[in-house]
Amino acid sequence: MARPLWKGAITFGLVHIPVELYPAEERKEFKFSMLDKRDFSPVGYKRYSKKTGKEVDWKDVVKGYEYEKDQYVVLSDEDFKRANVKASQTIDIVAFVPMNEIPPQFYESPYYLVPTERGQKVYALLRETLRSGGLAAVAQVVIRTAQHLAVVVPVGRALVLNTLRYADELRDTKGFELPDAGLKSAHVTPKEVELAKRLIDDMTEHWKPEEFKDTYHQDLMRRIHEKIKSGKTHVITEPEAGEKEPRRTAQVIDLATLLKQSLDKGAGRRKAPDARRSKTTASEKPALHVVPSGRGSHRAAATKRKRA
Repeated sequence: MARPLWKGAITFGLVHIPVELYPAEERKEFKFSMLDKRDFSPVGYKRYSKKTGKEVDWKDVVKGYEYEKDQYVVLSDEDFKRANVKASQTIDIVAFVPMNEIPPQFYESPYYLVPTERGQKVYALLRETLRSGGLAAVAQVVIRTAQHLAVVVPVGRALVLNTLRYADELRDTKGFELPDAGLKSAHVTPKEVELAKRLIDDMTEHWKPEEFKDTYHQDLMRRIHEKIKSGKTHVITEPEAGEKEPRRTAQVIDLATLLKQSLDKGAGRRKAPDARRSKTTASEKPALHVVPSGRGSHRAAATKRKRA
């Protein structure tokens, strides 16, 4: 089992639940090496002293805060702890709110909260109380060197802590060219709404996360193997001659017609769920695609998510 990132306790009122914090995500990412394109030798990074130019070993590296030009205060892990011992050791629950009131843009990173042996019963009590009320516990916690807003929610047998963004960390939508609110202002007709509802209803299903796969990872690995097999490991692939971005058409496409075509295309889809999970081919077109005429106009598109 992975080592815990953090050890402390969940607290609210006089309740104290000793827990350990573990990452709940495992990112499927490629790790690429940086190469010198002249001889394809690996490019490394050195930790060096800007004063002497000599390399510095990790064991000699410490954190420092520059309070004046070239003047630093050295901070150790103990300093971060002593800044606020309670905050660095507790997940301090400050409120309970309905789970559906937290907008999705606030969510950041998930972690599993695992109780120690003496925290099992009160951990279960909090979990089941949150579950029965459909509530999320809003808390603050210091992880490493930063304080986070967070929520604690029940997921199966576990309590999950999901860090949140603070309100002032989210950008305002001012400055974006967004459609006006309301059907009339957005020039959407009741007929188009009815067709869209039918299409959405036809595609509505229960959430099954295991059915969605990261196919691009496999696609890129296939491309890597192709280059190895063809002996082109050191060939820098350039765009093909004449290859350009697809040209935008100035034609105004009727939205209602596209909605009808999408509904017709989806007929019988429920009878073959596996087909809907198949990888989208390059020849397939989005379910909805409207391109208004005029330079600088914005594309309005609703596309079926790529699934595999």
